[in-house]
This record gives sequence, structure tokens and C-alpha cells, in this order.
Amino acid sequence: MSSVLTRTESRQSFVSNHTNGANGNANGKNSSRLINQYGLNTFNEDVMRDKLPKEVYRKLQDTIQKGARLDENVANSVAHAMKEWALEKGVTHFTHWFQPMTGLTAEKHDSFLDIDFDGQPVERFSGDKLIQGEPDASSFPSGGMRTTFEARGYTMWDPSSPAFIVDGPHGGILCIPSVFISYNGEALDKKTPLLRSMRALNEAARELLTLFGKNVDKVSTTLGPEQEYFLVDKNLYAQRPDLILAGRTLIGAQPPKGQEMEDHYFGSIKERVLAFMQLAEKELYKLGIPAKTRHNEVAPHQFELAPIFSEANIAADRNQLVMETLKKVANRLDLALLLHEKPFAGVNGSGKHVNWSIVDSDGNNLLEPGHTPEENLQFLVVLVAVLRAVHQYADLLRASIASAGNDHRLGANEAPPAIVSVFLGATLSRILDAIEQGNSEQSSAKKIIDLGIANLPKIMQDNTDRNRTSPFAFTGNKFEFRAVGSSASISMPATFLNAAAAESLKYFHDAIAVELKNNKDLKVACLAVLKKEIAATKNIRFEGNNYSEEWVAEAAKRGLPNLKNTVEALHSLRDPKNIKMLTDMRVYTDAELDSRFHTKLEQFCKTISIEAETLESLAKTMVLPAAISYQNSLIESVRGLKELAEVLESFDGLPEQVDLLKTVAVEISALKKALGELAACEEHAEGIEDLSSRADYVVNHTRKLLDDVRSHCDVLEEYVPDSLWSLPKYRELLFVM
Repeated sequence: MSSVLTRTESRQSFVSNHTNGANGNANGKNSSRLINQYGLNTFNEDVMRDKLPKEVYRKLQDTIQKGARLDENVANSVAHAMKEWALEKGVTHFTHWFQPMTGLTAEKHDSFLDIDFDGQPVERFSGDKLIQGEPDASSFPSGGMRTTFEARGYTMWDPSSPAFIVDGPHGGILCIPSVFISYNGEALDKKTPLLRSMRALNEAARELLTLFGKNVDKVSTTLGPEQEYFLVDKNLYAQRPDLILAGRTLIGAQPPKGQEMEDHYFGSIKERVLAFMQLAEKELYKLGIPAKTRHNEVAPHQFELAPIFSEANIAADRNQLVMETLKKVANRLDLALLLHEKPFAGVNGSGKHVNWSIVDSDGNNLLEPGHTPEENLQFLVVLVAVLRAVHQYADLLRASIASAGNDHRLGANEAPPAIVSVFLGATLSRILDAIEQGNSEQSSAKKIIDLGIANLPKIMQDNTDRNRTSPFAFTGNKFEFRAVGSSASISMPATFLNAAAAESLKYFHDAIAVELKNNKDLKVACLAVLKKEIAATKNIRFEGNNYSEEWVAEAAKRGLPNLKNTVEALHSLRDPKNIKMLTDMRVYTDAELDSRFHTKLEQFCKTISIEAETLESLAKTMVLPAAISYQNSLIESVRGLKELAEVLESFDGLPEQVDLLKTVAVEISALKKALGELAACEEHAEGIEDLSSRADYVVNHTRKLLDDVRSHCDVLEEYVPDSLWSLPKYRELLFVM
């Protein structure tokens, strides 16, 4: 995957990567070429340069690249150009597109149509309409910051993320990426804190770079989220109420074949799936989203899409669009897209590996080791600063990826555990150990891999291997945060990571500055701080198998937090050290953090409640009727065999038939009992007024009863004939395409 710096460079990289060998004439006028499709529905820099007066374009670029304040005249010019461009493409409405704390996106469409003072229709879009909208702030999750009667809230245009057009059946919609705040200015969305964290990291990193004699305009983080998902036939999906309402199968016996043959990963892509991928990519290209790779994932019917990197806030916008676009395209092709972290028990769940790096405005990746990383002093300082950030705020990073869905995935033999650790690889680990021991003379020159076969090329060996079990792994010139859930917004993980890194970079700047007062040699000062912090952060580094039980025991010895479920993890949002860091970095206020704590707890409780009610309905209306019908047929069979045995005076098959009847009858009885316990548990949970206490009860009781009910349903599925079992089984959901 390529790392790129800005939207312009992202587009240039995309163009260069897809020009060679493309079909079309020499002038590039063939509309089938990817470069002629890319960004067609995006108000990108090319469109702005073409549509805006030069001075307006320059001022807008100052706002986007340097954070300069946008004046009203510029906003009016941009609004006019945006409207004209949109109308040319058949657009009828515009909307402020934002990301509330639901984790999804939101939009309210307004028509360009207006009536002039003389009663004549006119198409109008002014600067104030571009800059600000007003949705109902009390209708979105606020964690107590807004009450039912406090309805006023504002959306505000984010100029740094390009506007785009979503095609509709009868005209497009101009979507304006925006933040969402309350009447009093509190952040009610996921994007506002992300933008603040980017500002904090920019300030801290630029200050640190001055110690190395560098004065850059901007430092930003880039993200490359790899999106995993499942596809199933829509007709089968429609027959599974649990998939429709809960996003995952709440019951389902294991099929004879799952993923144990390891034949799906990177396998040949089925034609129906390939058609979906190709159509989805065309839609994404038009939206300016550079989808780069696609492949089969480990589990049957599981796949992955990965984009080229972009700046953090743009990447967050794009990932939301990726999820929405994949769902829409799948529906058109009679497929259902599943983004739940664990839609099927017994096979791998889905994550969203978020690749994170730090780049400056001169095009330098601050996490690029170079050929001899031990000689790259700046790289080592930034690297160890990130180690310190993860070590200090591992609990906060764990909270950022906490959800009811991700609880099913984390810690299984498929995903990183709930224990956050960092993998660096052998080369970098040796270098850090040498510095800690006072010996920085270590060789890290890259090795050449030669297979000894004449017609195969030699390749360069990376300075680090990959560790797919690590939650936070260094992968050459970036970190890969592998624990993020597939359905999640990447905004909160990126926000917490940016903020923690910003605090740590500031800490290193101040510590090195103090050392410089005592010793004016920069290398000596840096090594003194590095030596101390390498030792202090050693516990967070782990090179082995994160899935193993031995690591769980070792992590406990090291004092690393093991927050096993969402409820445990979310309490980190109220930890004083985390509150201090996030407020000091001006990323959240205390009230905004408290709102996230309550919102995510409430979402967890509601998710489990929906699953419980759905499972009860499934069991009562589909599983039990089928099982009882089968039980009745067995009763008739046993009765008939008993009569036959009396006539024949002996019959060897009767005991086996009776045993089968007993097994089914016992499971039916056990299922009814478990359903009663689950209903009582739900009622008790609803009566607990304190949200934190209710969440504790739900995680410790309700979820266990969900598993109990499921276990009995799954046993019955293995006995009840297919002719009576109306729910599509795993063998169909995972293998029929």
C-alpha cells in the first residue's frame, strides 16, 4: 500500500499507478480509462482551479493547507462555483454530510430551488448556506449534553475535505463534509475531535522538528484503512431475521467445512463477487476514493478492500463512503454486505486495519527508517515517542475500538487480543536495545533475498517482518492498528492516537530541550532521552504470538491493561490521566468525554437488548415450532415402532429411536428454560436506572444467557430435518454465491 500526503498527491499517485497499460488513445480521451473516471463526482482541486477565480482559489488553499480563516467573500464565490458545477451534473439538492455519534453518517437534503421576490423560481446557493446548516441536535446521541427540548445544533463546512456528489435515481445530491456541534459549541460528532487532534499533532510535531533544524508548514497523519466485509446472497439474508436486525447470526450450527482448508484467502475471486467489486470500485473512483487492492480474506465469503493513504480527516470521510457505497452496490446485485465484526461463529470475523503514519508538508514520512535507522536520529525520536504514547495510553486506545461487535472478535484466534502491545521487528528492537545499553553501533543494512533461481529476481528484505497477531505493529514506515472493528468509524481511534502521539512528541521536545541546555550536542541530548524512554516503554513491546495464553500471563506480569470487554474498556474514558491528556491537548472537553462514555455505554446496552429480543423471537417462532414438529413426528415413530415390536415380539431399533426422542425433548425443554431466564434478565436490566450498573449487569449476565439460548438452538439445528428448518444454515450462507 502506498503512503501519500495530500489530496493532490493522492490523485497524482492514483493516476501514475493506473496510466501504464491502460486502454484508450494517446490523448487520454477514452472515458473508460480509470484516470478519466477518477474524481468525476468530487469538487477537487482540479475543479476548484478551473471554476474559481485565482485569488479565491489561493485563499481557499490557504484555508485547506494552512488553516487560515475563511472570509465571507471567498465562501460566496466557492458556493456559487460549487452550485454551478453541481447543476451541470444534474444535481437538485445539497446537504451538510456529517458523522454523529451513532457511528454512521447523517444528511438533510435542501433543494437549490428558491422563489424570488417576484414569484419566479431561481436556483440559489449562498456562502452562508455552504458554511452552516441546522439539524435537530436533540435527535442524535449526545450523552446528556442535549435534552429533548434543546434542539438547536449546527453543521459547519469542513473545507479541507472535498465536497462530492452522490448519484440518485433522479438527480444527484451535493454532499458537503461538515462537523456537527451543539448550540453551545460542544462537539456532537466524531469529526470535530479528529480535526482538533490533527491540529494538536501538527503543533507538537512542527515544534519537535525545529530541534532538527527543520521548519515545515504542516505535519499531518495519514491513514489507510483496510476494510474487511462479508457478502451473502440477499435471498438467504432476507430469511435470517438475526442478520437483518442484529447484523450477525445469533444461532447457527457449524457446517462440516469452514475455513480449515485455508483455500479461500487470496483465492480466485468468484465471478459474481468480482462483478460487485468492479462496480463498487467505479462508484468509489467517481467519488475520488482511490481503492487500490481487493482480495479474498480468510473466511468463506469474506473479502477486503484497501485504499491509498490520505490525510486523517479525509480518510475518515472516505471510509464512511466506502461502507455506504459497498452496501448500495451489493443491494443492486442481490447481495447483502455484512460489516459486523463477527457475523458467523467459528470463522474469522472482520476488522479494519488502520495504517497510520506521520508526514510533513515537504513530503517526508517521519516514520521512514531509511537504510540505516540507527543513524536516523529524528526517526528514532519519533518512533520512541509513539511507543511512549501507546505505553501511556494503551487503555485509551483499547477504549477507542470497544463495541459489542468487536467483543466477539478481539482475542479469538483471528484478531489481536484486548491487550494492546507494539511489534517493531527484530532489527528495530536490536537498535533500541543497543541504545538502552549505551551501544548505538549496530548494523541494520537491508539484506538481499536470493532464491538461487536464475530467472527469478533478487528482492530487498524489509527491516521488519510482519506480525499479524499484534494489535499495533510497525510495518516498514507506518504503524498498523489492527484491532479496529470492521463496522466502526475510524475517527475515534485516529483521534486518540493522534492526541496521544501529540502529547508524547511535546514531551520529547521539552525533554530534549532540557538536555540541550546541559549539552549543546543534539545527538547526545537525543540519546540521553531515548535511553531513558526506551527503558520506560520496554513493557509495551512484544515480538511473539499475541494469541497465546502465555502472552496473557506475561502481559499481566508487565502490568499491561487487559480490558476484556467493552464495559471494562470504556471506563478508561473517565480515567483522570486520560482526561488530563485529552483536555490539555484541547481535543475534548471533560463534558465531551463524559458524553462519549455514556453514549457508547448506552449503545452497548441497546445492542445487546436488540440481540436478546431478536433471539427470543427466532427461538419462539422458528426454532421451537420446527423442533416440536420434529418431536411430534418422533413420538409417532416411536409409538408405531412400539406397536410393531409388540406384533413381532422383538425389535432392536426401538431404544435408539427413544434416545433420539429424549435428546430432542431435553433440548426443547432446556431451550424453553433458557428463554425464560433471558426474558427475566432483560426485564431486570431495564429496571436498573444507573447506566454504568446496567452495562455491568448486561455484560456479566445477559450476554451469557444469549450464549446459553444459542447453544440449545444449535443442537436442535443438527437434529431437525432440513424440511422443517426454515432458517438458511451456515453451509448455505457461507458457500452459496
